Amino acid sequence: MSQRIGVIMGGTSAEREVSLQSGAAVLTALGAAGADAVGIELGDGVDTLSALRSADMDTAFLALHGRLGEDGCIQGMLELLGVPYTGSSVLSSALAMDKLKSKELFRLHNVPTPPYYEFSASESEADIEEVHGSFGFPVIVKPRREGSSIGIRKATNMSELVAAITAALQHDTSVLVERFVEGKEIAVGILSGRVLGAIEIAPKSGIYDFEAKYTPGMTEYFQPARLPPTRYRGVLNLAERAAQSLEVQGAARVDLLVTEGQNEYVLEVNTLPGMTPTSLLPKIAQAAGFGFAELCGAIARDARLHTGTPRVRTATPRVTELSSSADTLRLIRQAV
Repeated sequence: MSQRIGVIMGGTSAEREVSLQSGAAVLTALGAAGADAVGIELGDGVDTLSALRSADMDTAFLALHGRLGEDGCIQGMLELLGVPYTGSSVLSSALAMDKLKSKELFRLHNVPTPPYYEFSASESEADIEEVHGSFGFPVIVKPRREGSSIGIRKATNMSELVAAITAALQHDTSVLVERFVEGKEIAVGILSGRVLGAIEIAPKSGIYDFEAKYTPGMTEYFQPARLPPTRYRGVLNLAERAAQSLEVQGAARVDLLVTEGQNEYVLEVNTLPGMTPTSLLPKIAQAAGFGFAELCGAIARDARLHTGTPRVRTATPRVTELSSSADTLRLIRQAV
């Protein structure tokens, strides 16, 4: 008997609409591949724990983005419920979502990342100039725990910095001020520990913000990234090291900057990459020989529990008693 895959989407973060697009695309692809898949939409007014507990699913495909979906919260619930899920563990998800903690781990593992400092909502606007000190301009200001470039701004002087920090604090209680690095924006796709390749992103506006990410025609993509072969391999290796420093699993995307000189910098690691028509991981995977349905199937097959115990479902005639996580993965493979 095949396993039912619950595609969890929506949520309450600022990336809800993107998540719904990702979830719809994944649900369609899994269904077309013959998998037994059902959509599970979370959002305002929905008791998330009750919805997950009562969901008719054997394994969860996480198509959530942003806080409460990508940061370890849903992952922790699924661990407690004994439902295998796609993506990284609770800890790795939380670390990857937190840009400050990610950078601290990058530095610990000798993974280059642009210089930065944190500014908290507990500090006043009058403190910004003192905290910034001789850090210099231009800089990029980001909410500490948001994705999809939400709340990101470039500042070239103090007045722009104050405005950028004020705006970013509308999305989080802490922001990251990062030195602007002139270079090519590169994204590297990783699937179950395998580095798939790199794509170059060239936003027409000059900055890869939310609009540039999700508006067709706003960004040019070059695949493979326009880099010499030796440097291309070095970028793939650096992305792999960044993912390993956070111990991410399943599908992931690593965002980097590559300068005209010989410097590469890791910006962040995404543990639940977008799966929309304009998303980068599907583009990278396609060039590596994975059609979209095949990519979704491969992600689903890698669903697992990292610390919990698989639950035994007894509520419906579709009961399948699982003796181990290996049995779960075997049955998912049969489904997809």
